[in-house]
Amino acid sequence: MKRDQSDKRAWTKGLVWASLVCLTGVGAAVAYDPPVLPLQTTRVDFFSGGTPAGSLSEPLIGPNNCSNCHGAYVEEQAPYDRWVTSLMGQASRDPVFWAAFSIAQQDAEFIGDFCLRCHTPIGWARGKLMDPNPTDGSTLSGIDFTGVSCSVCHRMVDPEYTPGVSPARDESILLAIPGSGHMWPHNANFVLDPQDYRRGPHDLQADWLIHNPPDPETGYPGGWLGFHEWEHSPFHSDSRMCATCHDVSTPTYTLDTNTGAYVPNALNAPPPVNKYHQFPEQRTYSEWANSLFGQGPVDLGGRFGGSRGNGVSSCQDCHMPGIPGAGCGIEAPHRPAVAQHDFSGANSWVLQAIIELWDFDASDTALSQEAVTDALERNRSMMERASDMELSRIGDDVNVRVINFSGHKLPTGYVEGRRMWINVRFLAANGTVLAEHGAYDFETAALDTETTKVYEAKHGIDATVAALTGEPVGEAFRLALVNTIEKDNRIPPMGFNNAAFELLQAGSEPPNLYADGQYWDDTLFAIPTGAVRAEVVVYHQTSTREYMEFLRDQDQRTFPLHPETNERILPIATLPYIPERFDDPPANTMGQLAYNLWAALGKSEPVVMDEGSIVVGCLCDWNGNGIADVPDIFAFLSDWFAATPAANTFGGTPGVPAIFAFLTCWFAGCP
Repeated sequence: MKRDQSDKRAWTKGLVWASLVCLTGVGAAVAYDPPVLPLQTTRVDFFSGGTPAGSLSEPLIGPNNCSNCHGAYVEEQAPYDRWVTSLMGQASRDPVFWAAFSIAQQDAEFIGDFCLRCHTPIGWARGKLMDPNPTDGSTLSGIDFTGVSCSVCHRMVDPEYTPGVSPARDESILLAIPGSGHMWPHNANFVLDPQDYRRGPHDLQADWLIHNPPDPETGYPGGWLGFHEWEHSPFHSDSRMCATCHDVSTPTYTLDTNTGAYVPNALNAPPPVNKYHQFPEQRTYSEWANSLFGQGPVDLGGRFGGSRGNGVSSCQDCHMPGIPGAGCGIEAPHRPAVAQHDFSGANSWVLQAIIELWDFDASDTALSQEAVTDALERNRSMMERASDMELSRIGDDVNVRVINFSGHKLPTGYVEGRRMWINVRFLAANGTVLAEHGAYDFETAALDTETTKVYEAKHGIDATVAALTGEPVGEAFRLALVNTIEKDNRIPPMGFNNAAFELLQAGSEPPNLYADGQYWDDTLFAIPTGAVRAEVVVYHQTSTREYMEFLRDQDQRTFPLHPETNERILPIATLPYIPERFDDPPANTMGQLAYNLWAALGKSEPVVMDEGSIVVGCLCDWNGNGIADVPDIFAFLSDWFAATPAANTFGGTPGVPAIFAFLTCWFAGCP
């Protein structure tokens, strides 16, 4: 039943979560009728620590300022050119995010102070979401839409001050921040230098001495030319920096250590400071920290890292590979491993949606179609290198082993709508498909999940939250509400340990699916009668049909119309857009708009991570009766004259040589 806002507040005031009964040391919700959404959370419920919004004495700057020196020289080296075509650079323009965020706002008040802190850190830091502004993003403008940008990352301060290692000015910066929430990097609880001191992993003074030597006669020190203030920051080579946004916890829940349940907090109260006491929405950093990669370099033979060498360890090693060159275009010193600002990951299509949707001036943003195509190809390459596949025959089965070569779970990160799976096709000698496991329909985006293994994590809602919200118990895409882990069979990384992963909320569900140290998974598929070959593909998909339909169907926040032009006003109204390209059916919500983009751009076509084949039977048993006999010759020749692909290319050579190859096989007989 639909109620107006005043009715909702009347029901919730003094009841929802604010009337929690303390049963186990944390808030325990009491059910009431009727349930109410959105939950009446406040900004306090989503507090994360770190630099307070609106407190910087010198403002963050837009990335276009940085592009003057750090862009448009050698594309492979220029930090700006690669960053702008990453989802770091486009985090605040992602239509799938805005659709999910729209639904999250239906579920919890003021959740924008939580979500937008990662997706528009400049907007958050500039105070655009501070009271009395709303937290729905409607007050954002200009550089607020530049994602996780240069100024944010390069003014970030290590929250753990180490004398002699950290910049000296950091000690006073950290002491000035109230509380200690920033000591557990997560949920974008970043600490920013209040002044425009730009930090990075290099000692600029030492680097620039070769180009600008000192003059002993005049006492000129040489070195850095003073384009901007800077600090040498080892933190910028440390994976802990990445934890700031890549360990994400739902702060409105607290772990009950007695039962293992995540219990709703009392309303208008700060969440627990320890992120491992909150619900684990993402644990990419924690997965890495407790892997072999977190202990030091792992030699992967150059699979990742670029010019950094064969040994890779940190997030930066893999996602910002090295390349010989310069970090800026103004006669900068040459470095053997300039960090490419690729930030490549698993997303296979949203960058294309972004350039199709928003009205970009390519000369202003450098977001050209060519650059987007190249970035998407880098993402595909990253996924291809993330795993290997080994095929073997064990008795009457084919065993498919998927090996994880990433530094975290495979797949990792945001779980809603993301999955990997194994597709197996068993073929007869004549090419007929006898059985298929994990079949995917590229037209409808439907996957047969019953016949194969799907690697994924699924979150859900327990009975307590169901009673509060009216949502059903079980699996759900409701990011703001979920408080259970229903499934997690994702493949762990090298060096993984069950006890450590459980402690850091990164274990499997059901528990102990993998033995300690196991970074691969085996799956058996029964060989059907008559099969001679199995073709196997491991796929990854960014956005499933089920998830995109959820966004389409559950987003009820319709666009208001402009009183004069009658044009739709998007939640991010100051960003020019071109939705008419994807207006079939008309998009009146962000959920529908995101779905239309998904449908128009290939429905998040799965990416091939690994593929291969294995012989499982007699190749010249053409009729599939289990023996190589005379009828096989006639069956083969019939297909050869009909120019069927299997017959015409037998033995790898088309035409008449295929006949001789078949007869050679036939005379050898079946094993």
